[in-house]
Amino acid sequence: MKALICGAGIAGLTLAWHLERAGWEVELVERAAAFRDGGYMIDFYGPGLEVADQMGLSPRLRKLGYAIDGLTYVGADGRQSSRLDMPDSLGAIISLPRGDLARAILDDVKAPIRYGTSVQTVDQHGSHVTVGLTDGTTHEADLLVGADGAHSRVRELVFGDERRFVRYLGHHVAVFLLRNEALNRPIGRRYWALTLPGLSAGAYALRDGWLATMFLRREPDPALPDDPAATLRRHFGGLGWLVPEMLADLPDPREIFYDQVIQIEMDRWSEGRVVLLGDACQAVSLFAGHGSSMAMAAAWVLADELRKGETLTEEFREDGKALTADALRESGGALAAYERRMRPTIAHTQALGRRVVEWMAPATSRRIGVRDWILRAATLPGLSRLLLNSLTPGTRGLIGRRPTRLRDLG
Repeated sequence: MKALICGAGIAGLTLAWHLERAGWEVELVERAAAFRDGGYMIDFYGPGLEVADQMGLSPRLRKLGYAIDGLTYVGADGRQSSRLDMPDSLGAIISLPRGDLARAILDDVKAPIRYGTSVQTVDQHGSHVTVGLTDGTTHEADLLVGADGAHSRVRELVFGDERRFVRYLGHHVAVFLLRNEALNRPIGRRYWALTLPGLSAGAYALRDGWLATMFLRREPDPALPDDPAATLRRHFGGLGWLVPEMLADLPDPREIFYDQVIQIEMDRWSEGRVVLLGDACQAVSLFAGHGSSMAMAAAWVLADELRKGETLTEEFREDGKALTADALRESGGALAAYERRMRPTIAHTQALGRRVVEWMAPATSRRIGVRDWILRAATLPGLSRLLLNSLTPGTRGLIGRRPTRLRDLG
């Protein structure tokens, strides 16, 4: 059996890892010109961490991780307005850059990766799918997997225009890394954030003087700016605290991740011999705090369902005839089972992300004050557990519910 995976990020690499070990022939294509290091900081926990344990990656990830022990909010003068310390009872968490997690998976994947390449055409047949790539080559596979992110090319070709599936959450986000010892030292082992109405600027300190930054802005227009750096300076340049220094030291524009804060919602995740994975069909948004974990869990579930049948052929044929697309969706095969197992958890996590974003860049000074009051109250004896279980104000989707586990995914 052969799988062509479009997208060599966390979801695509995790699926490749599992399918290789199930005896599949796997090839990946990635539209980026090279592997993308760095990226935003993630809090990695729950089912994704369980999958990493099964893959033998956890020891490496713990060495790469950072001991981020909480969240501190400051005002424009840099003085603390509130803080939230993460109790050990919330469970195992590894905080690390997204690129470090992807690199750890990549180093254990044997499948070839064609960088600077994406899918250009998709032609489905009863027995296989023919895929034309942007490098001019044509490939046949038993399964095409679109793991190419929230702006998926595979999804566009097979399911239609992106606008049908995007839920815009009313914010733009920018993330980048910069190296600055003077900024690194005062940040320390916490996530620090300055919030003013509709704006949030935050940072983590990394090793060797690096800083991981995140800028969030309420914006009713989803259209992205032509010059993200100028946009950041225009909206955030007048803020206090350490923000002017961060913006004075911006990296190359190609190293600034600037995008809409969106979720992807679809009625179905597969069509014939094409299936979507990760953000291509399940984007929970940057602020749900669970995206990388969900990507690895979904890849594990999909591989698990594909392993249950010795071949896909039995799913795609009935009485010696190729099944129609409608019959495939109703056949109860691997792709349908994968979706049934993952969809409830994805829906729950997306709902969580929509709540969290409201607290990351509150629209009014009053709402910021309410958030700060609640966080200060959370430090009082007897109130901390109640408040932690009822509010999702900060960087971790854990607050407000027990983390999903693999056994919860069917």
